[in-house]
Amino acid sequence: MANRCSEKTQRTQRAQRTQRRRSYILIFAAFAVFAFDARGSAQPSDRARTEAMARRAGERLQSLQREADRLAAEERTLLTDLRKLEVERQIKAEQLKQIERDAAGVQAELDETAARIGSLESVEAQERPELRARLIEIYKLGQARYLRLLLATPDLRRIGQASRTVAAVAKMDRDRVAQYQRTIAELKSTRATLLERQRQIATLRSEAEKAQAAAARAAQARSDLIRDIDSRRDLNAQLAGELQAAQSRLQLALRDIASGASSPDVGALPIKPFRGDLEWPVPGTVLKRFGQPATRGGSANGIEISAPEGTEAKAVHDGTVAFADTFSGFGNLVIVDHGSQTFSLYGDLLDISVRKGAHVDRGQAVGAVGATAAGMPGLYFELRVDGQPVDPLQWLRRR
Repeated sequence: MANRCSEKTQRTQRAQRTQRRRSYILIFAAFAVFAFDARGSAQPSDRARTEAMARRAGERLQSLQREADRLAAEERTLLTDLRKLEVERQIKAEQLKQIERDAAGVQAELDETAARIGSLESVEAQERPELRARLIEIYKLGQARYLRLLLATPDLRRIGQASRTVAAVAKMDRDRVAQYQRTIAELKSTRATLLERQRQIATLRSEAEKAQAAAARAAQARSDLIRDIDSRRDLNAQLAGELQAAQSRLQLALRDIASGASSPDVGALPIKPFRGDLEWPVPGTVLKRFGQPATRGGSANGIEISAPEGTEAKAVHDGTVAFADTFSGFGNLVIVDHGSQTFSLYGDLLDISVRKGAHVDRGQAVGAVGATAAGMPGLYFELRVDGQPVDPLQWLRRR
């Protein structure tokens, strides 16, 4: 009897162990099916997201390349203009040198003419008393000069000679006075001509200096533009390099997904290469600009965009939600971390549709528009790059 009971007990235990093994197999099978379904559903999602990021990176790379080509063309044009301006500036400099030489020559002639006039006037001043005395004596002789000479000359044979001498002296005196007057008049005329020439040269010098200064300013402006373009080209190359690195990671991730390997964490695309190409978080007009006095006090670190209450506020770039809650002065606030100390802030939300730690894609809703601090329906939007607030309008796409 005891043996039969023992055998029965053993059979019961074996049956229980078999049942447990079947249960484990069923549970494991169910878990495997679930895991396979989860992987099957997650993999296409990862693939679609990675492909979308790769497309976006490729499109932005093409845009950066077009911008690089445009900057290169602008720089070539500016370099051509700069060479022309340098030639023009050299010509203006030579013209100014020639004008300075002409001015120096005219000044020398003026100095010489003034010296001659002064010398003649000095000689005339010295000889004027003697000439005046002789002229007075001749005038006193009058019409009877020959009779007086006759009476005053003991030798009648010398009367004619004396008369001719007096007449010759008088003529010489008159000629000398007339010559002085003509010479001084000519010199004064020459001085007037030289002074007019000097005034013309002064005008030419002023115009040449202005033209030279204008050419120098234009050349400096072109040089500044070229330096700015060089800086922008360097930045363009840097951003393109960052995008190319991200694109390579995405291509490797797509290859791994296609081969059935586990999907690597490719992270988000860097935001800096998309400066000036970010989508607006909401459609609408800007109510308050960056740096203007803020309703909350101080200067605004972001902008306020008008939008109907309830409008979806969308992430401007891929990232991870770093904060999603109420924050004093900002109402319901969502902060998205885009990596490299870059964040986008969405304030004054009516409600929040994401959680802290969640990944958000570009264009994904993070909440709904509420009312700004001024009481108007709209969104407060702020962008921080390298931890510092920047003007969002320089990063959002132009409309």
